[in-house]
Amino acid sequence: MATQASEERMLLTMYQYSRAIYRSIKDLVDPYVPAETQAEYRRAVLSACEETVGRLAKDPRYFAHPERTLFQDIRRYFPITNQAQVAWAVSEGIGAAVDFIEEQIESGTFDGGVSRCRATTRKGKPCQRAPLPEREYCPSHQHLETRKQAA
Repeated sequence: MATQASEERMLLTMYQYSRAIYRSIKDLVDPYVPAETQAEYRRAVLSACEETVGRLAKDPRYFAHPERTLFQDIRRYFPITNQAQVAWAVSEGIGAAVDFIEEQIESGTFDGGVSRCRATTRKGKPCQRAPLPEREYCPSHQHLETRKQAA
């Protein structure tokens, strides 16, 4: 029951990030198209924001460049004069969402309150064991850990 409540809080928070990105750029949609087309563009931008943030929430470790992905998906809906502002808004919004998710992962609340090993089993399923303290892998997969070299 507690994990369901924390999962709902996570989804609500991520929803807020997608909406914040959308609200910051919706008025920059191409003003030189007919009103119906502009409304269609706004729906497409909202949908792209929700899809990107949703994917980020579901699998943050394997979504390499979410800000680049979102910008590539929506840039065609904006005139060239507004694209730098849109790119900045997307970068800031996705950056804040990524920071939030990283905090949740580090605190162990992202995956139902229990941190999990990052490795996959031989059958291709995620390892269910808890990682070593301050690490990303369990004892069985600790050899996969990439450690930073001391300077």
